[in-house]
Amino acid sequence: MTSVAVLGNLTVQAGRRRVEAVAAAIRARGRDVVVLDAYSTDDAAVAAHRAVSDGIDRLIAVGGDGVVHIAVNAVARSETPLGIVPHGSGNDFARALGLLDGTLDEHVERALADAVPIDAMLTNHGWVATVATLGFSGDVTARANAIRWPLGQLRYTVATLAQLPRLRSIAVTIDVDGRRCDIETSLLAIGNTACFGGGMLVCPDAEPNDGRLQVVCIGAVSRTTFLSVFPRVFSGRHVGHADVSTDSGSAVTIDGDDLDLWADGERLGSLPVTIEVVPGAIRVAGALLTR
Repeated sequence: MTSVAVLGNLTVQAGRRRVEAVAAAIRARGRDVVVLDAYSTDDAAVAAHRAVSDGIDRLIAVGGDGVVHIAVNAVARSETPLGIVPHGSGNDFARALGLLDGTLDEHVERALADAVPIDAMLTNHGWVATVATLGFSGDVTARANAIRWPLGQLRYTVATLAQLPRLRSIAVTIDVDGRRCDIETSLLAIGNTACFGGGMLVCPDAEPNDGRLQVVCIGAVSRTTFLSVFPRVFSGRHVGHADVSTDSGSAVTIDGDDLDLWADGERLGSLPVTIEVVPGAIRVAGALLTR
């Protein structure tokens, strides 16, 4: 019998119900299940790391990218596979791996399936699964995290419209595989996967199994120009705009004064930040990849 640890947000009723339903579905499949203490972010991180170090056979994250972020930091470079049952506002990592759609039973089946090697980003603030970002996108994420309604991608749309009057340009130094430059940017994103904000294709060429990171920068533009560029992020066509530049590499360093980097929908930490892609750093159950 396989032992499975389930990690989810137990602080809200919907999260508890989802975790209980997932745990019941796993038990019905003949596995031993332990529901991890997740009544705070710190407690969840400690419990997830302990489960992995104690030799749990599988860690299943039930929730959105914030829960996945905690789980990825626990399983990275370990032998423990990660299963994902999406249940959050963003779900961008599940979306990137073809795990978003389906019934609860289908999600559980995939979370218990064979695992596939997936890249992750290692930073001096920990591991990142999806996209690291700063500027307008970080400001929007902070605002979206403070909104309780609406849910899903619409939450990020509302936060974007509310934050637009506060658009600002920031000065950073960025180094991509030794190519160093000083830039003015309104939005900077470094992607292991393509999406952030509940499906926005900010780094449309990023693939989670190619050993590369895509870097996308929207320059120091006016609100009018930004408003014409940013809606294209839903289709990925923004990268063709004259005020958007792209690069790719395996290691990125960003530095700037009094700035925070956001990643997986959470505040990652202050600059400077070094980001390195680590091929196959995690193994994700049931992942479906396009390449």
